[in-house]
Amino acid sequence: MVTEDDVRRLALALPEALEKTMYGTPAFYVRGKWFARIRDEGDVLVLPVGSEEEKAGLVAAEPGTFFTTPHYDGSATVLVRFGAVDAEELGELLTDAWRLRAPTRLAAAFDA
Repeated sequence: MVTEDDVRRLALALPEALEKTMYGTPAFYVRGKWFARIRDEGDVLVLPVGSEEEKAGLVAAEPGTFFTTPHYDGSATVLVRFGAVDAEELGELLTDAWRLRAPTRLAAAFDA
């Protein structure tokens, strides 16, 4: 099981990532765009994904890990349970979310 500290360490390791609050909880940004947020529960991470179809696929394939709530209906945003991912998978999820929000040149430099 990952912790808030794991999320913070992995998110802030990404280029130009910053931590600020969003709705009173820790959130991570790249050049002013959020790419992850810890929900009030403290053990759920909110991440953007590429599309609503991708979100639906994640939730259908691994409902113990990924889920959504009515608040996120119509949004390409998925919720991730801390207890269902390890640090390696979390790092991949955060990196994918970061790539979605990072400027093209910054993402390309990271991938080079």
